Amino acid sequence: MPDRQHRPDSTAELTRALRERILVIDGAMGTAIQRDRPDEAGYRGERFADWPSDLVGNNDLLTLTQPAIIEGIHREYLEAGADIIETNTFNANAISLSDYGMGELAYELNVESARLARAAADAFSTPERPRYVAGALGPTSRTASISPDVNDPGARNVTWDELVAAYTTATHGLLDGGADVIIIETIFDTLNAKAAIFAVDTVFEELGRRWPIIISGTITDASGRTLSGQTTEAFWYSVRHAQPLLVGLNCALGAKEMRPFLADLSRVAGTFVSAYPNAGLPNAFGEYDEAAEETAAIVAEFAEAGLVNLVGGCCGTTPAHIGAIARAVAGSTPARCPRPARRCASRASSRWSSTRTASSSTWASART
Repeated sequence: MPDRQHRPDSTAELTRALRERILVIDGAMGTAIQRDRPDEAGYRGERFADWPSDLVGNNDLLTLTQPAIIEGIHREYLEAGADIIETNTFNANAISLSDYGMGELAYELNVESARLARAAADAFSTPERPRYVAGALGPTSRTASISPDVNDPGARNVTWDELVAAYTTATHGLLDGGADVIIIETIFDTLNAKAAIFAVDTVFEELGRRWPIIISGTITDASGRTLSGQTTEAFWYSVRHAQPLLVGLNCALGAKEMRPFLADLSRVAGTFVSAYPNAGLPNAFGEYDEAAEETAAIVAEFAEAGLVNLVGGCCGTTPAHIGAIARAVAGSTPARCPRPARRCASRASSRWSSTRTASSSTWASART
């Protein structure tokens, strides 16, 4: 295990920045990788030249085999105006990597990806404008809530314990590599997200401190629900116990289609709000045609409406999109954190607090 390079707690610093201006997160890593289009040999490099299965599409592996490409992408987004860059670890967990027979590489991939992003962020940081690394935990390639077999509604191809173990390893790697923030993103199944939250909290407990958390769900269609069936509001209430610094939406929809669901989230969330949509909806070939200025104009309206504190891009977005978004929101007033009214009577609230404290103590004792 490498020497740990844990970053100082950036919660207060980020909180101050989010209150002062709208921050910008980077755009799509996969889109940039497709632009560079490494071939099979490029994905393999020397280390995995004789690997028994095809490796094209295992974008996370490029952290080890083509680190210059990944760090170059980070630098492009930083040059475009990103305040936060994500690690190249969307699928760097044992569950997703098992599709390539590479589950044992999860920790190494997370450490090295965080280090690459850290080097790029440090190169662009100044005392007036620090840049941050968000360690990315993707949803994995399996779902804990939905059966993969239409003939057996009760079937599952992953367990809670498997998800927690995978997320625990990934989180340790990201923090050991120098991430400032943990981002649990593209959540289509809130049960997967809860496993990630549990794993992250467990790691924090082991290390004796916390890091800021961003939680970002994905609404899959015009129904306004996640794939596992939750509305935006229900999603927030399912994850608020994690006390995220930011909660938001990303992926699946373009900015225009995301707008009403983002408004719902901004209305109920008792924390800062993020949004990084796709560059419109995909065309018949699965590609994205929305120009940078089009995406930026819609995201700018999010800012004008007071809905967001952090913006960026997801699928199909490029450094040009991030640059246009950064210019479009510069000088805009960030959203104010709402304080949802408490509706329980004071006696009931007191009783709940006492019960919660007792339950927490019992749970802690049981775990010990």
